[in-house]
Amino acid sequence: MSAESLYEKDFYAWSQQQAALLRAGRAGEADLENIAEEIESMGKTEKRELVSRLTVLLLHLVKWRYQPGKRGRSWRLSIKGQRVDIRDLLDQNPSLKPLVAQSVDQAWPRALIEAEKETGLEAFPATCPWGAEALLDDDFWPD
Repeated sequence: MSAESLYEKDFYAWSQQQAALLRAGRAGEADLENIAEEIESMGKTEKRELVSRLTVLLLHLVKWRYQPGKRGRSWRLSIKGQRVDIRDLLDQNPSLKPLVAQSVDQAWPRALIEAEKETGLEAFPATCPWGAEALLDDDFWPD
């Protein structure tokens, strides 16, 4: 079975075959086009992870800001946990650091949809009122 058809029919077997070829120094026999596609996809996954974690962080910060009477341990720990996870992700992928502000812009509308769903409130700013640096600062709590 060709590498191309193996890629389409049994991804796991294809990945093991390609890894073995590369380790053996037989890159010329490897399915380089699909390998490149998969590597690129892995990078996109890291970027999506950043946006996803920022969405959760922003959701809880919005609820924290707009529902002060409901502040509690769960929201506080979620905020802290997301900050730790985002910093870890950025430490493991330093090239994502310049993309944080752009990722906040992507995450904000998603966070607002969830915030409206969870709180019933609708009057949120169209753009995120907090900078990327503040969002990751353990001492930042919007009031």
